[in-house]
This record gives sequence, structure tokens and C-alpha cells, in this order.
Amino acid sequence: MPVSYFDAMTDSDTLSLSEKQRYEYNKLRKRLRRLVGEAIKDYGMIQEGDKIMVCLSGGKDSYTLLDILISLQGHAPVNFDLVAVNLDQKQPGFPEDVLPRYLTGLGVPYHIIEKDTYSVVKRVVPEGKTTCGLCSRLRRGLLYGYAARNGITKIALGHHRDDILETFFLNLFFGGTLKAMPPKLLSDDRRHIVIRPLAYCREKEIARYAAIRNFPIIPCNLCGSQENLQRQAMKEMLKIWDRQSPGRLENIFGALRNVAPSQLADGAIHDFLRLESLRLSGTDGPIAHSDGSAGLEILEA
Repeated sequence: MPVSYFDAMTDSDTLSLSEKQRYEYNKLRKRLRRLVGEAIKDYGMIQEGDKIMVCLSGGKDSYTLLDILISLQGHAPVNFDLVAVNLDQKQPGFPEDVLPRYLTGLGVPYHIIEKDTYSVVKRVVPEGKTTCGLCSRLRRGLLYGYAARNGITKIALGHHRDDILETFFLNLFFGGTLKAMPPKLLSDDRRHIVIRPLAYCREKEIARYAAIRNFPIIPCNLCGSQENLQRQAMKEMLKIWDRQSPGRLENIFGALRNVAPSQLADGAIHDFLRLESLRLSGTDGPIAHSDGSAGLEILEA
């Protein structure tokens, strides 16, 4: 069974950390493992016999995701397999040796998909325009194709809580929709299940974890080099809120898990047209209503 980098660390590996730093490190690791475990349980992300493809980009989030899933694998109540899959998009200067060397050292089964999507994106997207939309669609198609050919039952992505909140506000401000990234998703063609085990984890904690672990981060030279992206603006907005109003982001994320469709205005998910036929008459005593009309009934009585 693969051994996570943390579990393989010796005392000499942590000599550079003070006693306080080691304590904080262990606390952070336990917290992330607990949050991932809770997300997996709450949304039924992993079942017995699952073959999970961990999409490894070379960024802090996907490294952390793989590391924690490996750590949980040996203690989980169900058996599941992991395979790390990276898409080499042929970006200029991409260090092709980094991930194979790292994954071989972990003993994790892995596969590198080589496809020059970089040239496609640069050819199709006008200079100065955001490349993320087309790039993500191309990546998704290639990863879904690999999953279908190799018996993958779950596709694990490294999106965390901040990604989910940023997506929510992007859709709210620029898309006119109330939607985000669900922790568990069935693809449109109903062939693939996508899971986001880091859904409860904060980006700043993942960044601290990745920095201490010294993961071999590979920067993105395509979307990662673009400035003034709308998502970056959302990220800055959330940072300000988090600094000025502690607890606000927790409340917003909690709201995404506590939706009341009847209190919104979408007729596709709440049948406003049939309310007259559902109205009760001649009942005894006040009926509690979310709009406070129960209070009116009491006054009238």
C-alpha cells in the first residue's frame, strides 16, 4: 500500500521545525484529515471497491488531496484503490520529470496523459481573453475519456471550500444563477461521478500544509499567468471579508448547505402556480409560516 510522505517522515526530516511548529503541523494535518473524512461521509463520496482517479495538476490542492486520501486509505471502513492521473498539456517549460519521480517515490499507481491542449487554447482564444473556460473543457473531456476506458468509478478533484464560494459569487455576479460546485456530481452524460473531498477545507490551511510538506509545486503557465481574472477578484473579496468579518465565510458556506427553495423565486424547483390548490382553509388554531403570517392569525383571533 502506498505510504504518504508524512507517514514516511523520520525525526531527521522534521529537525528544522521547532517543537511548536511540529505541534501546529500535527494539529493541521489532523484537522484536514477530519474535514475530508466528514465530507466523504456526508456526501457518500467513496464506496466499497471504488477505483478513484485523483486528478493531479501539480498544484498545492491536488497534492494535498492525494496525500490525505492515501493517509485515509489505510484506515477507511471500505476498501478503495487510488490512481493519480496528470494531464501533460505540453505547456512550454513544463517539467515532465517532477510528477513521475514524486509518484514513483510514493509507490502510487499513476498515468500521464500527453495531449497538446496548450496550442489549441492559444490558437482559439484571442490574446488577452480568459483561457480557463476552453482549457477546463478540454481537460475534462480527456480525463473523462481516460476514466471511461479504465474502469474508474470516481473522479476526485482538488477543489476546496474557497473554490466553491468563489464559483458561487462568480455565478451570482456575472452569470445570474445561484449555483456553485457541488461536493459530489453526476456528469451530464450520467457516466461519471465527480467528488471533491476537500470541500470543507480552507485554502489557506491547504497552503500552509503544502508549504510545510514542501510538495514539488508545478506552476501553470497558461491560466495561472493571467492577471485580472474575475475569479481572482472574488478571491480578494473573500479574503477581505474573512479578515474584517470572521465567521462570514463559514455562514455563507453553511447557507449553500441549507437551501430553502420556497423562499427564492425559481418556479422550476418550487411550484408557485399550485399554491392556491394547496392552501388550507377552516383549520383550527394558527399555522406557523415562514413569512410570519402566523402572527397575524394570532392577532386576528
